[in-house]
Amino acid sequence: MNKEKVIDIISAKIRLIRLEKRYSQEKMADILGISKKTLVQIEKGRMLAGWSNSVVLCSLFRDSEVLQSVLGDEPLEVIETIAHNGIDKPKDKTMGGRIWWKEIDKKGSFRLQQNLVSKHYRIIDEQQYRWFSSFDQQEALMRLNEMYSEE
Repeated sequence: MNKEKVIDIISAKIRLIRLEKRYSQEKMADILGISKKTLVQIEKGRMLAGWSNSVVLCSLFRDSEVLQSVLGDEPLEVIETIAHNGIDKPKDKTMGGRIWWKEIDKKGSFRLQQNLVSKHYRIIDEQQYRWFSSFDQQEALMRLNEMYSEE
């Protein structure tokens, strides 16, 4: 997944997210910081939301079931992983990946998981903290091995 794919997904789902939250076009446009005319153009498929609007939408509506259904349980993690070309530092506590994640490998106290929707990879520890995130499986496996050898 990359920025363009996220923009396409958000643009196609923005109306459903708005309706899910029961917002008028005017209210949604105000929340996103765009004009109502721009929102209408996005909803009609005449223009794309753009990266900034996609980031804002994922941030402000991260609990949206519509958004989670297309990006996984943590839309901001997907955005952050793309924006930084991966994440390689201890970060947010996760829910442990019981629903949206498939376990790929486990070494010591670390687990490598793949998101079933976005297909990105992450490494979490036994306390469910995310240590690493990337769309590159080889990089994720290499980092898992490094982290295990440092334990």
